[in-house]
Amino acid sequence: MVSTGHPQRRAILTGGLLASAALITGCSSKSTETKKQAVAAAPSVSASPTARPDSPWPAFARLMEGNKRWVNGTLQHPDRDPARRQFVAAEQHPYGVILSCIDSRVPPELLFDTGLGDLYVLRTGGQVVGPVVTGSVEYGPLTSGTPLIVVLGHQRCGAIKAAYTALKDGKELPGNLDAISNALKPAYEETAKGKHSDPVDAMIRIHTKQTSAALRSNKDLAPMVRKGDLAVVSAYYSLDTGQVEVLTGAPSA
Repeated sequence: MVSTGHPQRRAILTGGLLASAALITGCSSKSTETKKQAVAAAPSVSASPTARPDSPWPAFARLMEGNKRWVNGTLQHPDRDPARRQFVAAEQHPYGVILSCIDSRVPPELLFDTGLGDLYVLRTGGQVVGPVVTGSVEYGPLTSGTPLIVVLGHQRCGAIKAAYTALKDGKELPGNLDAISNALKPAYEETAKGKHSDPVDAMIRIHTKQTSAALRSNKDLAPMVRKGDLAVVSAYYSLDTGQVEVLTGAPSA
């Protein structure tokens, strides 16, 4: 016996399936439309969003603005997209040279909120220098007119702490670490002349100032400094706050 209710059930099921399909299609369309609207509303990424600073003050100001964003947590992550990668692939014109420590907590590109092609970065233990390092610092200013050098010391520098202790106790550090200690002797000797509540921190600041002063008076860089085409800044980075404190050499606006 055929039930008279079956056709009705089939109609209900068919209608339900059609309604579900329509609902799915509608959701998909809305999702696609929403994505299109989001893409349209998103700001376009430019390979070169702003002109490269060609003089010390604009370069310095851009770095310090980036550090302010780092401190406040309002990062822009500029110059870090594929378009920028392609833009700088053929040639580079960084606006700053950063000489900093190898410390894993002090990555210059991050703490200044910069990207590809913005900075030449050199990192050595305690940001000590030698002929090869000095030549590498000189490369940007002498070959492409990079207008800014920043020597960046930092809070709780392990390399400088180890050197301070070794020099104070008259001991040698193992391996080639002793070369770092020897390079830091002038800063240690200057520190030892005074009384400091935190002699290691004082030595960090003194060494950073000494290094920037030596670069500023470098026979090849000094003429550029005198002309106002180059600034050599010493600065100190706080691990606690993320803030960069300028010690010496800040250019004028």
